[in-house]
Amino acid sequence: MKPLNNNGDFFKSQTFIKLLLFFFISVTFFYLGQHYSSTNNNQSLIFFTSKQSPFKFTVSLSPNFNKQFNISYLINDTVSETPPVDAKNSPNLSPKKSAPPESVAPPPPPAVQRMGVIDENGVMSDNFEVGEVGEGAVEDWGSENMTESVEGESDGGGKFSVKKFGVCEMSKRDYIPCLDNVDAIRKLESTEKGEKFERHCPEKDQGLNCLVPLPKGYRTPIPWPRSRDEVWFSNVPHARLAEDKGGQNWITVDKDKFKFPGGGTQFIHGADKYLDQISEMLPEIEFGRRTRVALDVGCGVASFGAYLMSRNVLTMSVAPKDVHENQIQFALERGVPAMVAAFATHRLLYPSQAFELIHCSRCRINWTRDDGILLLEINRMLRGGGYFAWAAQPVYKHEPLLEQQWEEMVNLTTRLCWNLVKKEGYIAIWQKPTNNNCYLEREPGTQPPLCETNDDPDNVWYVNLKACITRLPETGYGVNVTTWPARLQNPPDRIQSIQIDAYISRKELFKAESKYWNEIIESYVRALHWKNFKLRNVLDMKAGFGGFAAALIDNKLDCWVMNVVPISGSNTLPVIYDRGLLGVMHDWCEPFDTYPRTYDLLHANGLFSVEKKRCNVSTIMLEMDRILRPGGHVYIRDTLAVMDELQAVGNAIGWHVTLRETSEGPHAMMDKACWSLFDNADYFEVCGDKEVQVRMLCIKGGTVEVYKHLIDFPAFSKYQANV
Repeated sequence: MKPLNNNGDFFKSQTFIKLLLFFFISVTFFYLGQHYSSTNNNQSLIFFTSKQSPFKFTVSLSPNFNKQFNISYLINDTVSETPPVDAKNSPNLSPKKSAPPESVAPPPPPAVQRMGVIDENGVMSDNFEVGEVGEGAVEDWGSENMTESVEGESDGGGKFSVKKFGVCEMSKRDYIPCLDNVDAIRKLESTEKGEKFERHCPEKDQGLNCLVPLPKGYRTPIPWPRSRDEVWFSNVPHARLAEDKGGQNWITVDKDKFKFPGGGTQFIHGADKYLDQISEMLPEIEFGRRTRVALDVGCGVASFGAYLMSRNVLTMSVAPKDVHENQIQFALERGVPAMVAAFATHRLLYPSQAFELIHCSRCRINWTRDDGILLLEINRMLRGGGYFAWAAQPVYKHEPLLEQQWEEMVNLTTRLCWNLVKKEGYIAIWQKPTNNNCYLEREPGTQPPLCETNDDPDNVWYVNLKACITRLPETGYGVNVTTWPARLQNPPDRIQSIQIDAYISRKELFKAESKYWNEIIESYVRALHWKNFKLRNVLDMKAGFGGFAAALIDNKLDCWVMNVVPISGSNTLPVIYDRGLLGVMHDWCEPFDTYPRTYDLLHANGLFSVEKKRCNVSTIMLEMDRILRPGGHVYIRDTLAVMDELQAVGNAIGWHVTLRETSEGPHAMMDKACWSLFDNADYFEVCGDKEVQVRMLCIKGGTVEVYKHLIDFPAFSKYQANV
């Protein structure tokens, strides 16, 4: 470096000028900082100090602490350019200043409908108290309900009041709202056709507003496959079924457990030998290959379906909540697919051509009543070429009354064009035709008639039974499904009949959804250790084509999925059954037809942003809490617009809530079905042209490892991702 001389050049040098400017700037900022600190209630900005212990530090306070800002007009008002200002609460304007002239003041904002615990601006806040919910809390709270109110203040300055949810009275521990509505059942004009066993939901605002309590001594359920053979007595403390059916090998009580020997009224030697008998009678039934999805009517404790699972067959076990009201509860506690349902006056909530096998073993149903209307419902749900197996006394007993019942059954099935393919021992098996030729060749006037051509056999929500024969599609859709397991990933032909607004090939959408969920589940298994969750009963609340359930199978998770198709969207239920999965139609603004403590995992993708336009979010989440097992998991993926509300209601219910962004980021480019990266994959694959905001809510245990990406991707492009 060149040395300085003594002729005063230093004071003229650039180095001296820079030092001088730095000094003046430092002094200026020092006095400005001191001025503003002294004028803001002495709330100085303190960060860290070396004099403090490394475990004790001062948290900085914002100068805007305890001040209120109303920014709702910046969010909600898209018309006026000059938002009104609250002079009292604004930190920038003095209250003494005059308001703007009335001629330029904008009109007041429209009233916003309240959805759950939000203020008039639609703003959520987590500033409220949450009570404990658990086994101990049940004993402490008893029947208290919504007893404590906590006031809070939203970010926009609005006030709201949150009431924590109390625990219901103990009498509601097995409560099913739409099936235990005593007041509605009493008002029925008739119950002779089983109307009292059907859905009668509470009126709006009269539904469940508390947390269903646990039975005393409730224990973590025994995991599958042990649960097939035994469950804890304290979890389903109802011994009547064991007393009534003890001699029929259904269920027994052994100390602190119920045991299930695998028997039934008509298969006293056990379900396994009974299934062997059916296979020997009819080898072409091919359990687990040609026959993949079955329906067991009047299932008892569902041993038929429980033992079919080892043969790769999924069985929907159904029974009414009658004198043996807890049989479905036992089935679900065992880990077997089941729902409360009754053959009465309405269609069951399953699509046409859903089941390759429908089974009835002493199900106490008069199939020939009312011109065979109940067997016609079986015919609607039975796949073309599928089988109906009937094990009942009229099949094998030779008594006048029973022989008459058998003759009536044979007469009816003949008019339905069913073929009696085998009758042996206790069992008779019929096969449904694969086309309409036989129906069209019947004598004119033969009863029952064919249904009208405009009848939609997949329309099932509160639809009355019809005394007509459901036509099979002339295209062969539903009949020509492939065998299992190929059908799981092959887009079925019936996808072409689904009413969806698809701008590309439907089969490509099907494959895209499958790829999308398979990558997500792979990441959950790897990062979140889903195989350690011991999942068994899973419910997908907005199933689409069933891609989530298929991904669980592909990733070898030993569980079954109830795929729910909401009535607010397209009816994709036929596709779900065609690929060899189970599902049901439902309206999430009403309670679900299952017992409390049914499912280990509830999954909802894009559900709340749709349903909150129709019903209260807290109502749906209370229903989710009712059907979720203690310690179970809820995974919700939805828009940012609803996440704050979901998180707040979850906390009010007593869930342990973790909110994280999904790996595709809060502003990922996605549409109805897209590919995406999760966890440590090497690239993104995305599609679609609609921007949505996505997050995930993990509730009731478990944590979510998520990676954030704020990148917009053109459709069908690959990018290296820096995770």
